[in-house]
Amino acid sequence: METTIIGVVAGLVALLAMVLKTRIHIFPAMIITALIIGLLAGMTPNDLTAALTSGFGGTLSSIGLIIGFGVMMGACFEVSGAAKRMARTFIKLFGKGREDIALGFTGVLVSIPVFCDSAYVLLQSLVRAISQNIGKSMVGLGATLAIGLLITHAMVPPTPGPVGVAALLGVDLGSYMVWGLIVSVPMMLGTIFYTRRVGEKYYRVPAENGEWITEPALFKGVKEMSADEEAKLPSNFLSFAPILLPIALILIRTLVGGPAEGQDPTLLHHTIDLVGHPVIAVGIGLLIALYGLTSKMPREEVIQSMEAGVSSTGIILLVTGAGGAMGAVLRASGAGDVIAESIAATGLPPILVPLAIASLLRLAQGSATVAMITAATITAPMVAGLGLEPVFVALACAVGSIGFSHFNDSYFHVVTRTLGVDDTKAQMEIWCVTAMIAWAIGATMVTALNLMFGSAGTLFDVVIPVATLAGLLLWVKKQGAEAPAVPAKA
Repeated sequence: METTIIGVVAGLVALLAMVLKTRIHIFPAMIITALIIGLLAGMTPNDLTAALTSGFGGTLSSIGLIIGFGVMMGACFEVSGAAKRMARTFIKLFGKGREDIALGFTGVLVSIPVFCDSAYVLLQSLVRAISQNIGKSMVGLGATLAIGLLITHAMVPPTPGPVGVAALLGVDLGSYMVWGLIVSVPMMLGTIFYTRRVGEKYYRVPAENGEWITEPALFKGVKEMSADEEAKLPSNFLSFAPILLPIALILIRTLVGGPAEGQDPTLLHHTIDLVGHPVIAVGIGLLIALYGLTSKMPREEVIQSMEAGVSSTGIILLVTGAGGAMGAVLRASGAGDVIAESIAATGLPPILVPLAIASLLRLAQGSATVAMITAATITAPMVAGLGLEPVFVALACAVGSIGFSHFNDSYFHVVTRTLGVDDTKAQMEIWCVTAMIAWAIGATMVTALNLMFGSAGTLFDVVIPVATLAGLLLWVKKQGAEAPAVPAKA
């Protein structure tokens, strides 16, 4: 047990030292960290290498194809003009100045049935188009969308994590969905003040030549289209179909499920299961983009655009796979179980036990789903004895899995790399702090709800999350005071 904890601490310290203080790339740094943790935890070389390779391959098998298809789809959006059509429609629907709020709510709704990784890849082209058309930083817009997606991915069924937690704790899914949405919306809205600030600090707007505009004064605005030019853009139906149809297919697959117990699956069940799988659904979206958006364009131009997009995904795939490998080693080493058992024995206020277990597991092994399900497994036997309401325990497990997103979380790399940010300090400030603010708001709300409606809540339960949130707000204020002034827009 002691060597396992030492291994985790030593590995995380080594990781931070390598990426913050040396010139080593994050990809080998994560593999080295996984080796340190596994060896100090007592894993045999065969078990360690097996966990590394299976974790790397398993992660890429789930989202690798989706990333590739999504990038190709994004290239079709840009070269065909569909991205401009989407941006113009989006701005008309929600109004200028509220694009980030609209994206946040889009994330909250879309991620209820769809994995946040898949949904972000599908929607990041829309973020790019909006940024390019209105001059708002893609960093702030993308971070808002990403946190909205992550929140309901963790908080609201039918994604696997919340469903597993509800089953382990005996919580009614309908009740869980309602409470999850009640907590999710303030969590998303509460992060917007920070994502706007960090978007101004790291100002990045995609330029037409593939580079980035990094100062507001250099953004010249988008030339207004004539009626003839706008008429040449794809229709709203063709522009949005490659995104909306895959989401609809995935949702249908989730809602329909398999055949009733004792019945054989029909052809309809098999069809829905196939076309509703995220990989197949996104592939269908890519085909629609290819044959619907670019059918009248020169093939060479389309292929060159797609290859240019794919060439930039190599490092995303490597780093994402390394995050999966590191998480697999942490799970195989038993570090998750050791941390959970240690937290459960500390005597924390009852509602903070599942929150703390899920939070530290998220920090240690990266997977939000694993963190919340493990926390629910550990705390389920204690719920009755502690007099806790199971629904609030479930919410605490889910909230705990949202914060502490860093290098061993594949979503961290998907978000930061698609925003064009490769500086480690900037990545942490853009995404890690955003996730921690959402975590602190959620933790405060869950403990307050447990105090008001639960049977084992005390005022002391609210102190730790409120103090954490206050500390984050002070830090953000200090960073804003120290940041250089942003030039006025030309």
